[in-house]
Amino acid sequence: MNGYRGGFGGGFGGANLQNLMRQAQKMQEDMQKAKEELEAKEFTASVGGGMVQVVMTGDKKVIALNIKPAIVDPDDIETLQDLIIAGVNDALEQIKKEEQASVPQIPGM
Repeated sequence: MNGYRGGFGGGFGGANLQNLMRQAQKMQEDMQKAKEELEAKEFTASVGGGMVQVVMTGDKKVIALNIKPAIVDPDDIETLQDLIIAGVNDALEQIKKEEQASVPQIPGM
């Protein structure tokens, strides 16, 4: 007999596999916790010199839209539309940056 006992060989024993599995589970738990914390945060974007304000949650839901009456011009709806779009996009960009900074990323994903 050559002394071969089966298994994976090469030093990749059960203890190492269990340790790897624990690390993967911890990483998954950390990612989930960071994601939940992000989703609970609120992000506020103010555009047009404060004329339009958009408030979104970290899970990308608009929860408030404040428009100052001075910006409402029936003959220039396009400007108001542009400001709303800019506010939403700014809030989304804030969420994206916070997500990149706080939620652990899995390499290759």
